[in-house]
Amino acid sequence: MKSFEVISVNISEKKGTIKKPVESIRLSETGIEGDAHSGFWHRQVSMLGIESINKFSSENKKTISPGEFAENITTSGLELYNTAPLDKFISENIELMVTQIGKKCHGDNCVIFQEVGNCVMPKEGIFVKVLKGGNLKAPAKFEYRPKVLKIMIITLSDRASRGIYEDKSGPLIKDITQKYLTDRKRHFNFSCKLIPDDAKLLKAIIEKSVSEKFDIIFTSGGTGIGKRDISVDTVKPMLEKEITGIMELIRVKYGMKKPNALISRSVAGTIKDTLIYTLPGSTKAVKEYLNEILPTLEHSLYMINGLDLH
Repeated sequence: MKSFEVISVNISEKKGTIKKPVESIRLSETGIEGDAHSGFWHRQVSMLGIESINKFSSENKKTISPGEFAENITTSGLELYNTAPLDKFISENIELMVTQIGKKCHGDNCVIFQEVGNCVMPKEGIFVKVLKGGNLKAPAKFEYRPKVLKIMIITLSDRASRGIYEDKSGPLIKDITQKYLTDRKRHFNFSCKLIPDDAKLLKAIIEKSVSEKFDIIFTSGGTGIGKRDISVDTVKPMLEKEITGIMELIRVKYGMKKPNALISRSVAGTIKDTLIYTLPGSTKAVKEYLNEILPTLEHSLYMINGLDLH
């Protein structure tokens, strides 16, 4: 488990100004008491690593002290910008969740930019919200606990489950999703199952996956109108909230050129805190569907985990 150290805590009473180091801060459900950025939103507390500050100081031949880039918490020992939203920092009595990496630079309109001449926060600073508050003073140790996405892939095929032919769609879902998440510095674990077109078995696996707090479930196969196509009929009644737009877009986008795509009955939605997507069984369709689903994944995960970035 990676860890890092807090080396300075800093506050300011006005936004857009340099923060001053203080002996200690009080973290509550709204952020840091007495700091201008506290409130019921996702950017309650800003953090920046001393590694980023020192790199900037060296490149610009300028001495920068903790707080001068308006970060509330200055750290040492972890490249904070390589974390991702939903990751957590945990100490003995405090728990913080990463909500944003970097920010928009306001250039000459920013007091910090005017005083320092440049800013490293837009690229390497991060923001967190307080999950569990308490008093914090430097030095203090935190553990870095990345959000590990649990992903279940269920392939439905009578013939593949009997070994008549190889399952190609399940492994393809894994490969494409793994590359997408790796590029976004995500941590993940996959579980894969190959089953016949059996509604009771599918429902049981989904219920077990939800109870085990899987973040995402993909099914492959059984989305058509054949007598053995039971995926949609099984999954749709289980959904608490259906995400209609994704599948509507896919059917229209690909159906305009290939009318057979309009026959797919695929659905997407949520069951408790789990996202679920039913994909067709062909590898070509898997690629097309994931092209549209994956760009929505991050925001869907934020929303389902109570992180409102609007």
